[in-house]
Amino acid sequence: MASTIQALPTEVVYLITAGEVIDCFASVVRELVENSLDAGATRIVVSLWPQQWRIRVADNGCGMNLDDLQQAATAHSTSKIRSSADLWKIKSLGFRGEALHSLTTLADLEILSRPVGGKLGWRISYGDGGEVVQVEVTAIAPGTVVTVSHLFGNCSSRRQGLPTAAQQMKAVQATIHQIAMCHPHVTWQIWQNDRQWFTISPAATTGQLLPQILPQVRQGDLQEVKLEIPNPPNSPLPTPHFPLPTPNSSLNLVVGLPDRCHRHRPDWVRVAINGRMVKTPELEQTILSAFHRTLPRDRYPICFLHLAISPDQINWNRNPAKTEIYLNEIIYWQEQITQAINQALSISSNNLKEAVHTTRVSKLLKAAEAKGSYNFNSQNPNENPKTPNSSLPTPNSLKAVAQVSNTYIVAEHPGGMWLVEQHIAHERVLYEQLCDDWQLVPVEPPIILYQLSPAQVSQLQRIGLEIETFGEQLWVVRNIPAPLQQRDDSAEAILELSWGGDLQTAQVAVACRSAIRNGTPMNQQEMQTLLDNWQRTRNPRTCPHGRPIYLSLEESALARFFRRNWVIGKSHGI
Repeated sequence: MASTIQALPTEVVYLITAGEVIDCFASVVRELVENSLDAGATRIVVSLWPQQWRIRVADNGCGMNLDDLQQAATAHSTSKIRSSADLWKIKSLGFRGEALHSLTTLADLEILSRPVGGKLGWRISYGDGGEVVQVEVTAIAPGTVVTVSHLFGNCSSRRQGLPTAAQQMKAVQATIHQIAMCHPHVTWQIWQNDRQWFTISPAATTGQLLPQILPQVRQGDLQEVKLEIPNPPNSPLPTPHFPLPTPNSSLNLVVGLPDRCHRHRPDWVRVAINGRMVKTPELEQTILSAFHRTLPRDRYPICFLHLAISPDQINWNRNPAKTEIYLNEIIYWQEQITQAINQALSISSNNLKEAVHTTRVSKLLKAAEAKGSYNFNSQNPNENPKTPNSSLPTPNSLKAVAQVSNTYIVAEHPGGMWLVEQHIAHERVLYEQLCDDWQLVPVEPPIILYQLSPAQVSQLQRIGLEIETFGEQLWVVRNIPAPLQQRDDSAEAILELSWGGDLQTAQVAVACRSAIRNGTPMNQQEMQTLLDNWQRTRNPRTCPHGRPIYLSLEESALARFFRRNWVIGKSHGI
């Protein structure tokens, strides 16, 4: 087998950012694991002996032949790029050919490997600078085992400057978690001091894998969206030197539903591009902005974004650790991310469970509809041209059934039933309408306010209200937000707006004051209209203050609670 690892030309070396950064246990694990993934490994075993400064990474990848092994640890040797043009077509996690060479200057390095289909495995030990010092045949399954011993043994001052062993192991765990999320199909076994530390089982998607990394998050707390998106319109056309692999890119998004899970810190807003976790403040801020006014104050979302895009859109050669990159057409990707998050948070047929209307809960609700005193309209809805099919359930809509305590709307859908709090559902509707169309309308007679401070007057002017002095400690307001026009408490609402905050804060306050109050009776048509409007909002799961709007009672949960499976096949007449 011909060698595939070759030394890079000098002109390519000069174009490469300073080599791999080996500064701790986690960085060693990262470099070795990325090599395993580039080799196509689906099972990776990482063994750590922190007190002995030893690390071993074993994989079932494609392996290396003897020629590759002899070349692997020399400076700037790699199988992943050949020329300067390849720096703009990088599809692998590693490409600089410096990690193994750097390790030979900082530790003792030994590699065992056998290529897939090869009859022999080889063990090679390397000296300082990547020189081969020992070669022997060894028994090994196809794949590669890399052992790093006496890390930083020739630099005691560096060892002394590192964090404690426990802190370094925590960093290793975080590194493996990040890589595993980008490659959910891989099986991971992590050992520490000859004892199994933790494992990560493979999953079909990152959303299915995430609960292994965040045990407090359940599968039902997450929503996953996969989208094929076109490349940016300004992308360069394919050429023989820069062929584009596909006309489309893909976006994989996993979000924690804001009514179910969130965090005190923005530590789980993660972005990965082409298989690697990266730091991109612009995209992270886009994610945080998309979740704004869906979470309680000082809470942050759980969100993992993985973009698979054409290599020509990325400059991986910007940072030695390859965690900071330059992404072309950043505004385009921000728009795509915002749309994907809105889709993930919406209520649609994709996240309403399908079921037939022959379940016990459906019969129960239909009985309540026939006998209850909730002012149901018994006429055929098709006879009313203003509300066509308003009471006919569809897989994409909720059907208003009843009102409980003049506060909660009981809604039926094909997979069970929901309780929707009417005030905050209406508040969400009004808030998004105000964000889309903030209107200030003239008011007659004007509103008179008393004893405002200069700061209050300035605040009302900042959000666009026309206010002027009317006399001693008197001010007159000549326009107000449209939703407050028909309210008797407009003056109190204007005083609330004067106490500070930006325009968005004012919109939240207006929506809250204008929304239907709990304790207000509603007929079926009013409830149905509210449900329909609420389902069409961009972020229907929480109100602008972050409170959950609905409680879901799925048919499967009802069946378990009433233990219906106990009587299946029994002669109980059920």
